[in-house]
Amino acid sequence: MAHPSQLGFQDAASPVMEELLHFHDHALMIVFLISTLVLYIIIAMASTKLTNKYILDSQEIEIVWTVLPAVILVLIALPSLRILYLMDEINDPHLTIKAMGHQWYWSYEYTDYEDLGFDSYMIPTQDLTPGQFRLLETDHRMVVPMESPIRVLVSAEDVLHSWAVPSLGVKMDAVPGRLNQTAFITSRPGVFYGQCSEICGANHSFMPIVVEAVPLEHFENWSSLMLEDA
Repeated sequence: MAHPSQLGFQDAASPVMEELLHFHDHALMIVFLISTLVLYIIIAMASTKLTNKYILDSQEIEIVWTVLPAVILVLIALPSLRILYLMDEINDPHLTIKAMGHQWYWSYEYTDYEDLGFDSYMIPTQDLTPGQFRLLETDHRMVVPMESPIRVLVSAEDVLHSWAVPSLGVKMDAVPGRLNQTAFITSRPGVFYGQCSEICGANHSFMPIVVEAVPLEHFENWSSLMLEDA
């Protein structure tokens, strides 16, 4: 999760998020190089009294500054499109979960099980135990098996919501009457926090998302206990 004064992204917990971090660094390096070149040219043009007729009127330079930006855009676009298609790829998910947005909580249905579903409300500040995070903890976590493809069907019952977990590289709008889908694979066990990322009313800030990734054996034990309680 994010830390105070953190400037970068959260640590990646899925292969897609790792790809997004690499692409961010790739694009940022190109931006730094362009900014350095432009700053150097501005300083050089402003500080020198010399002029060069080949700079003022040169066919070759015009070709270079037309072709070079096009090449740079291609170098940014190709990896961007690759990640875009990777994010839309859903191959043989091991588990499907339906996340339904409400004002102002989430409900989850494990559609591969006959009767496994629950509502997930934020824990009020006065009820938090030591070590829990304010405005981020829920009374029921969305538990998933690690290193398994998970498909999440996202919708809403009332207004627009958005199901987002930054460390997993997942953000999908929840639209009433529409069923959107996204997928992720958790590469390690852990607890990953997110929040509704679409303004949805007065308590928009108070509908967090908590995804807990556990080994498959622990997930099976958890699902058995949940089915017994139901």
